[in-house]
Formats: sequence, structure tokens, C-alpha cells
Amino acid sequence: MNTKVSDLMAKTVVTAYPNDSVADALAKMESEGIHAVPIVDGEDKLVGIVSTADLAQVADGTTPLRKVMSHHPHTIPEYNDISAAARLMRNRHVHHVLVTHEQKLVGILSSFDLLKLVEDKRFTMKSAPTGKKRRP
Repeated sequence: MNTKVSDLMAKTVVTAYPNDSVADALAKMESEGIHAVPIVDGEDKLVGIVSTADLAQVADGTTPLRKVMSHHPHTIPEYNDISAAARLMRNRHVHHVLVTHEQKLVGILSSFDLLKLVEDKRFTMKSAPTGKKRRP
């Protein structure tokens, strides 16, 4: 498979700030039709991520995102094979991976983006493993 992370990632990334409210983030997600928002500081340095699942558990919409965000988001370089991103997402049980280039946020990849490979039939089915033949 020659597909790179940069081939499938969303290149326009909607971000929020740690002091933004849960209500603001939910409104942004709804208007943009997205399910996760990277959190950046004033210098656009990545500091976290929130998803709709994170925000659904918060009763007070005035809660700042810094209190509910994941502080160590999973990242992957844009030049990696898409299989590395899929493996990371599966092993870490996450639906979004932030894409970087030289430690700068350049995109976001979701499990929905990975489904495009299946939908477009751009994947290669591996042969089933063969059993070892035992010698008598």
C-alpha cells in the first residue's frame, strides 16, 4: 500500500484554545461537521484534543476545554504510510490522530478517513497465513 497519511488527512484543521468553553467547542464541531478539535495555545503549539465523546460527558457548557481535553494527543508525521496511522489508532483505541510536519500541526486523520480506502478499494487484501506442514 503506497497511500500516505497526507493523502487522506483533512488539511484544513479547525482548532480551539484551552480557555474556550465546552459550549463553544460543541457549536464549532456542529457547524463544521467534525467530531474532534485539536487544542492549541496562543503560539499555535499543540497542547491537546477534545472529541464529541469527551464533551458529551460534561454537563456545564461553561467548563473550559483545558479541564476536559486529552493532554497528550496522538500524532503521526504526514509522510508515514496510512497503515502506521491505522495501527496507531487501533492499538490506542482512538478515532482521531493529529498529523504533523516538523512538529507543526498540518492535518487531522479520522477513522472515517481510513474508511475511504475501503470505499475506494485502494487497499490490498493480504493472503491468509498458511499453516506449517508437519513432517512425519
